[in-house]
Amino acid sequence: MKVVAIANQKGGVGKTTTSINLSTALAREGQRVLLIDLDPQANATSGLGFPADEHPSIYGALVGEESLESKVLTTTQENLHIIPAEMDLAGVEVELVRLFDNHLTRLVEVLEESALVRSTYDYCILDTPPSLGILMTSALAASDEIFIPLQCEWFGLEGLAKITRVVSQIREANINERVFIEGILMTMYDGRTNLSRNVVDEVRKFFPSELYETVIPRTIRLGEAPSHGLNIFEHDPSGIGARAYANLAKEFLKRHQAKTS
Repeated sequence: MKVVAIANQKGGVGKTTTSINLSTALAREGQRVLLIDLDPQANATSGLGFPADEHPSIYGALVGEESLESKVLTTTQENLHIIPAEMDLAGVEVELVRLFDNHLTRLVEVLEESALVRSTYDYCILDTPPSLGILMTSALAASDEIFIPLQCEWFGLEGLAKITRVVSQIREANINERVFIEGILMTMYDGRTNLSRNVVDEVRKFFPSELYETVIPRTIRLGEAPSHGLNIFEHDPSGIGARAYANLAKEFLKRHQAKTS
């Protein structure tokens, strides 16, 4: 099982939208996917049709009271399961510091201890909070790779610089020496504007191998879908958003297959 953190310290970049729809698209390609919502706002949870605070989160597993597999819920998409979030998850950071000396690597241990989860899924996608707290750091510590959604605005480049520094710090501090930035996904792309094209060109200049060819267009349908508890393939199956995320999943798998062949 490969663990992928969808991460960006900047909010409003399409991080949760990507977590939901990339996970769904990978499942549609026959991959077995577990999405773990680590954001106390629980947007990935509600975006897949599970009302926030109606289901227990990973909290109990992180503090050692419950098993990880007991938190897994089945979604409407075949091959896709989720461990939801809840508002109480915000308090787990205090608990982890109180209970564990190794609180930054607690998520690593929880994932490694669950042989059933590791043997069941091909990919574990972590939807992270948009802030550098213990939950975000734990996600980076537990991940094999980082996937960064980046909106096509100049301020987005500042967020990219910050998250790359954080990943470097995680490696240099020996918290997770193997983690690396696997991909950068441009979101909210509007091909009619010079701004979108210029930002993509700027990212390509510095991250040519990390930048995905697929871009996610700016479309209201992607914003609407979570309010209905639907992924984009259910909400607008023939729309440009669904086509973009389907292409993203294919590119994602092609890149990973190339690395292992």
